[in-house]
Amino acid sequence: MHCPFCNSTATAVLESRMVEEGSAIRRRRQCSKCGKRFTTYERVRGNALWVVKKDGRREPFDREKVKRGIIRSVEKRPISLSLIDDIVEQVEREMLRMQKEEVSSKAIGRAILKRLKKIDKVAWLRFASVYLEFEDLEDFARAIKT
Repeated sequence: MHCPFCNSTATAVLESRMVEEGSAIRRRRQCSKCGKRFTTYERVRGNALWVVKKDGRREPFDREKVKRGIIRSVEKRPISLSLIDDIVEQVEREMLRMQKEEVSSKAIGRAILKRLKKIDKVAWLRFASVYLEFEDLEDFARAIKT
C-alpha cells in the first residue's frame, strides 16, 4: 500500500474492522516514512456488476461515479460524507441483490432518489432534475407537487 502523502510503501496497519455489514474491511494505516495516517477499504470484487446506460452502452458499476452524482445534489446541504457513503453502499447492495449481472442506470437512479427523498427534499429535487431530465419550470413544479 502506497502512502497517499509521500508515496512510500512502508506503511503499518494500526487498526482493522469490518464495515458495511461485513462486506468490507476498514484499515487505519500509518506511514513509517512521513508519519501521516490514512484509511483504506478492502472489498470483495467477486460479482462484476454492469450498468446498462440509456443509449444501450454498458459500463462497470462505479461507486465513485454514484458518489459524485450524489455529492453534486447535496452540495451546500447539511449532509455528511459518511451518510453519502451509506447511500452508495445501500444502492450497490440493492443492485447486487437483484442477482443480475446487468442493471439499468434507471434502476440505480430510482434507488438513489428513494433514499434522497427520505433525507433531504432539496437534494432529491436536484438529483431528480438531472436524472429525470427536467427541461423547464413546469417539470420542477410537477415533481414538487408529486
